[in-house]
Amino acid sequence: MSGKTILSVVAAVGILVCGVAVQAVEIETVTVGNPGNADDTHDEGYGGVDYVYNIGKFEVSAGQYTEFLNAVADDDTYGLYNTDMGDPSGAGGCNIERSGSPGGYSYSVAADWADRPVNYVSWGDAARFANWLHNGQPTGAQNLSTTESGSYFLNGATSDAELMAVVREPDATWVIPSQDEWYKAAYHYNDGVTGNYYDYPTSSDSVPSNDVVEPDPGNNANFYDTGFTIGSPYFRTVVGDFENSESPYNTFDQGGNVSEWNEAASAGSLRGLRGGAFLDGGSSMLASVRRLNAPTDEVNDFGFRVANVPAPDSGIPTVSEWGMVAMALLVLSAGTVMLLRRRVAC
Repeated sequence: MSGKTILSVVAAVGILVCGVAVQAVEIETVTVGNPGNADDTHDEGYGGVDYVYNIGKFEVSAGQYTEFLNAVADDDTYGLYNTDMGDPSGAGGCNIERSGSPGGYSYSVAADWADRPVNYVSWGDAARFANWLHNGQPTGAQNLSTTESGSYFLNGATSDAELMAVVREPDATWVIPSQDEWYKAAYHYNDGVTGNYYDYPTSSDSVPSNDVVEPDPGNNANFYDTGFTIGSPYFRTVVGDFENSESPYNTFDQGGNVSEWNEAASAGSLRGLRGGAFLDGGSSMLASVRRLNAPTDEVNDFGFRVANVPAPDSGIPTVSEWGMVAMALLVLSAGTVMLLRRRVAC
């Protein structure tokens, strides 16, 4: 299935609303296994995750975000659209254009921009997108049934202080990756429960190159090195354009293109970003480099990807539960053997 999980296939199915077929946003994900892997001890101790989860194979694109806006932003109560998005030449936006007036807004993006990462999104915008996915991609006003509750309880939170207080809900499904989830998908060797990590999210300990060539030679990314990888007006490459430069878990562009929000909270008023961007040098992609910004910041090199995590009642055990599962299986096996012996004896 070309690396797609069942989750992404389900997300691609059209939803019938009031008799009209609406195409759902497809989020293609990859599975991040090896539950219980050790932290990266040569950095600051990140990357250990004790459960299996799925993470977006690609950054959220302008096309996907446009569908989100058309579903919930005809009035845009909480500012999910930044007008700089529609100005690719001056502000470096992603060319999402808005037309109409409040209560009747509609959004569009040109075909040659649709598969490039969305930018000018705040941490709050990313959380509302995750809530929308969690809630089944509904159509309607920005309220508790669409963007304001779900994986995160926002309920109108727009200030830095309010967004800093937002946490992942216990029954969350689609989320902004935690710092550990993001870090593991980008840098871990994918070699069991080890603490082995690469320096760069291109499965390499060497600084990537920044050239768009066919075929992609590997260890390549979109960042600034004596010049842009691609120039105006795009600056950002199509997601997954470096087809042989994936992370060990088969994610793309966790280095370069746009810096990606994660759930980390620091210094009381800042949220985390990782991975560098098209404006940054190669060292920005190092595992040891973190970026911190106010959660309301919307900048031309800020974007995000989403992850899908197991709900508490999903039945997927964490590593701390695997021992109990194994013991139960042993007991069950022993009981089955005894039962067979008794039947033979009869």
